[in-house]
Amino acid sequence: MTKSDHIGVKPALTSREDPILRVVPGPADINSNGHIFGGWVLSQMDTAAGIVAARATQGATATVAIDAMEFIAPILLRDVISVYAEVERIGRTSLAIRIDVIATRSRGAEEVRVTSGLFTFVALDENHRPRVIDKSNLPEGLKGV
Repeated sequence: MTKSDHIGVKPALTSREDPILRVVPGPADINSNGHIFGGWVLSQMDTAAGIVAARATQGATATVAIDAMEFIAPILLRDVISVYAEVERIGRTSLAIRIDVIATRSRGAEEVRVTSGLFTFVALDENHRPRVIDKSNLPEGLKGV
């Protein structure tokens, strides 16, 4: 696959159209094995999931669980990391968001799924207590979730 194969098309490893985040790790993010720290990518995933959770609930949220976190392949220096997020479930006060991380490397010639996880958020009221998610006010695309 060449770099031109990626222009104007969805990433091959995910069905989502646009990443929530796209970032390049730096030298300070490398562990002694030459790979990116797991905590660094976990932080990127939580940030992306938080953006989606706040949009879906139209308010403040907090991470309450990370389920099924899987490190599939290492992230390397100079990889471009794309973080994709999709709401899988919306409950009374919480929602589950699937996060997939794809690394683009070799100047766009290769895509590798590096991490996946399921993050659960709770919607918060002004007192930082769980609040009921108003499902009648969900953004388009989430009404059937």
